[in-house]
This record gives sequence, structure tokens and C-alpha cells, in this order.
Amino acid sequence: MIQSLLKFSIPALKVSPLRLIHEGINGPYASPVALQMIDYALSLHKSQNSEESYGQAMLVLEQCLSSQSSEVQDIITQNSKGMVLLAMSNLLYQRENYDEAMEKLKRIEDLARSSLGVRVAAMEALVGLNVELGNDDASSVLADKCLELLEKDEHDTVEGVDIANARAKAVKGLVELVRGNLESAESIYQEFQGSESCVAPAALSYGEFLHATRNFSLAKDFYQKVINELAEKKEFTDMHTLAACNMAAEEVRLAAICALGQLETHTGKFSNAEETLTKALNIAEQLFGSRHPKVGIVLTCLALMFRHKAVQEHSSSLLIQEGLYRRAIDLLKAPPLDSEVNVMMGSPWRDVIALARGGYAEALCVQQSRKSEGEKMKRWADVAWRNSHYSLADALKLSESSNKLPVIDARIGRAM
Repeated sequence: MIQSLLKFSIPALKVSPLRLIHEGINGPYASPVALQMIDYALSLHKSQNSEESYGQAMLVLEQCLSSQSSEVQDIITQNSKGMVLLAMSNLLYQRENYDEAMEKLKRIEDLARSSLGVRVAAMEALVGLNVELGNDDASSVLADKCLELLEKDEHDTVEGVDIANARAKAVKGLVELVRGNLESAESIYQEFQGSESCVAPAALSYGEFLHATRNFSLAKDFYQKVINELAEKKEFTDMHTLAACNMAAEEVRLAAICALGQLETHTGKFSNAEETLTKALNIAEQLFGSRHPKVGIVLTCLALMFRHKAVQEHSSSLLIQEGLYRRAIDLLKAPPLDSEVNVMMGSPWRDVIALARGGYAEALCVQQSRKSEGEKMKRWADVAWRNSHYSLADALKLSESSNKLPVIDARIGRAM
């Protein structure tokens, strides 16, 4: 298969490649050979999701990258290289290899003649990875660099610049949101309300802002917009909406479904919440496999749903909660309770681990025989919780008097 793909040649074009790339006329934004190899590699790994398929997919992409001439610096060649690097970063991210995924994305910065969509996708993914790792200062700097790309680009179409501008502002808004700068985030996201430029990542993050500030009805509209828009979305088919790592379309859609399930929990519609979160769980397992941390994130949301249901209905679901928390903590690779919390510095999913252990601790503390175990777990979770805008206890309590609610973004494993 690899050898046959490498023998393909780019078909003769009826209009100039520059026009094809920048005006969106049917034709290659990148080498058709590269696009087919990318599709083959990603489809191969997605269908099998194994160590072997991962190795084969990376081999296809590496051969594709090496087949791109280093002497030719036209836009199609640079787009081809950039898209291959985006695809490689995707696979590396799914295998939790953050450092190498970032290295691939950083190489795209050197492709100065590549389309704006390629460069924005790379910078957006770098921001997303740093947010997931808790590197908030670095993510803020990168988000500003993403905005700077728009000032320097002189070649893309009006449509391409508009979409890139929306995506760059959206990722800047996400950074402001996770840092607790709600006014800044709101001013950015309100630009997209009712706008055709409201790309899915922006709609998701603005929905999370509305959700966190208890505007449930409008938040639900934004979540549903994302879910519907990305239902049939396939990566690497549109230069302007290229995305990678935790900003990829499948990640954004999963996060929207998971957030919708949390919203149903927060509004007391527990049957809908269970159905929606179970759907998110099934999608996460299909995309990443049953042992992936993303599955642990959704399981934490499901466990918290059962906790809130038990509190509101004055019922007990301790066995269900404990089973979900235990599996989530295992999949999230939480360090042992005897370890220092600082071993998690720079590690992803810290917020979710703290929530899972905090909720689990509460379930243990109501059992007299396990109260000491629960108190130990609670102390660990309190120290691990890094959100300075509300306490872990407030996050678990969901008080009606609070004007803010914690919303877990499954893309980045952070509580907003």
C-alpha cells in the first residue's frame, strides 16, 4: 500500500495551484498523494487502535514526509509537510506522547509559505496541549502568537482569514477561561454569538462559559450546535478547519457531549444526564480504547452525576459511585495516596483526578468502617486541587447560592 501510494503523481491542474489553495476551488490544497497517505494512516490506526497499527501508521506518515522534496518550497509542498506533521502529532497525542507531539507541531512554524490554516492549526494544538498540561503562562504566550499569525499573513482569502481569526480568538478565550479571567473570556466569546464565524471550538468554550455561569438554556444551544456540526466531520478535508491533538474535531465533539451530560446533571435531569454521559463514554472508548485517560474523564463525570442524583433524591448509590471512581482514578493514572502531590506538577488531568478522589472520599467518609481512608483521600485531593477560583468542596457541593459551576472540559481535562 505504501509503495503504491508513493507512485502516484499529482494530476494536471486546470487553474493555478495558488488559486486552488486560496480560493477553495475544487483541487488539491496539498499533494493528493500526501492526502491519501494521511487518510490511509489515520484510518488504519483508528480501525485497529493497536500498537501494531500505530507503528504502521507512523511509518506511512514518516515515508510521506520524507517523500516531500526539501528543495521545493511551493505552497502545496509546504502544506503537504504541515498536514503530515499535524497527523503525526495526532497519533502521538493519542499515545500520550506529549513531548514528541509538540515537537512535530513546532516544526510547522518553519513552513513559512504554508497556508494560514495549517499554521493556525499547529499553534492552536500547541495551546491546547499546554493548557492540558497546566502550563497556563506558556499557553497564554502561544495564544498571543497565534493571533500574531493573522497580522503577518498577506496571502489567504477573506474567508480563510475570517475563520483563522475566529479560531485564534477562540483559543485565546479558552486560555482566559481556564485562568479564571471570566470577563476577558466573555468579551471574546460574545463576538461569536449568532455569528457564522462561530467555529466549533469557540462554540464549545463559549457554551462552557455560559454553563459555568448558569445560563443553561443558551449553553445547551451552543453544545448542540457543536454536536450537530461535527457529527459527520472528517479531519484533513478542509484547509481552513484543520485541527490536531485535543483540538481535533472528534475531541471537540466528545467534549461537547460530555459537557451536555454535565449540564443535564446540573439541571437535575438525571435520566438524560446518564444517557448522554453513557453516549460520551461509548464514543471515548471507540476513539481511544477502553484504557485511555479520556475514558477516565468521562467516568468521573458519570460518577459525579450519580453523586448529585443521590444527594438530590436522598438515595444511595455508593457501590456504583465507588466502582466508577476507582476505574476513573486507575485510567487517569493517579499517583498513590502516599505520594506527594507535587509529583503531578506538569501532568495532565490533575483537576479531574482531584475531583474523582474528592468525590470518592465523600463516598467513603459516610461509611464508618472506611472513614479514615476517606479522610486521607480527601486531604490528598484538597492539596491536589489547583483551581484558585473556588474550592474543591464547592466544586463537589454545587450549591444553588453559588454563581459559578465547575464544568469539566474533556478535551483538556480541566475544570472551568
